[in-house]
Amino acid sequence: MLITETYHDVETSNGTTLRIYVFTPKLSGYPNAKFPGVIVYSEIYQVTGPVRRFAQRIASEGYVVVAPAIYHDFMGPEPLNYDTEGTDKGNEYKIKKTLESYDEDNRLCCDLLHTLPHFDNTKIGATGMCLGGHLAFRALLDKRVSCATCFFPTDIHSRTLGLNTNDDTLERVSHEASRDQELVLIFGTLDTHVPNAGRDLIRCTLREQCVQTTFLELNAAQHAFIRDESSKGRYDAAITQSCLGFMFEQFNRKLKTNLGDFVNDNENVEHVC
Repeated sequence: MLITETYHDVETSNGTTLRIYVFTPKLSGYPNAKFPGVIVYSEIYQVTGPVRRFAQRIASEGYVVVAPAIYHDFMGPEPLNYDTEGTDKGNEYKIKKTLESYDEDNRLCCDLLHTLPHFDNTKIGATGMCLGGHLAFRALLDKRVSCATCFFPTDIHSRTLGLNTNDDTLERVSHEASRDQELVLIFGTLDTHVPNAGRDLIRCTLREQCVQTTFLELNAAQHAFIRDESSKGRYDAAITQSCLGFMFEQFNRKLKTNLGDFVNDNENVEHVC
């Protein structure tokens, strides 16, 4: 399935501009097709090449995807580099940004989806890696988000996301998630960012509160195993492909697609070299 790409600049309550990248399916013969929505949250480097390709991959399966550049409080929408300077800035901004700002970003992404002509106005899914996995997890606080697949989400177990480290994500999601909301959490057993005790804490807390959860621990996988660029030797394409299967199973089951009426638009195909 082909996709189109654009972005929307949205004003926030603190006067900054949130850039939200939009990836939309383009299905031949169905110009009025409606698709489910998915929010893709980035790691600490904003919307880099790997994050963009991840969003494109999801959109090509028939989802309207929005990906916010989350550090609008401190910088423009451009991605940070995968180097020491970019890592230091990303980690600094991650804890300087307030939880209220993260939550507003999520609301604005949901709001934007509801204005897009190809969104089907039903429920929304979320996903992300690293910091983005945490934000996808937290996205369930907005009841418009019905499911989330979280790849090695950081800081949930340690309650260290956001300014003044008042991170209440695990507590709030475990108590506030509704019965029709669902999580898929994916970790590697060699993830040094979320150790065994941290993974156990997340799993047990969600289980005690009866949150609908699929919890995967992949043997020998490391942190950032899904990043296909500058992964410092941790990228595992085979494991990534298997994990995408779990994500799409959840999205396909929890979200719906309305194609509308068929229209024959293949009569005058432009010849392009």
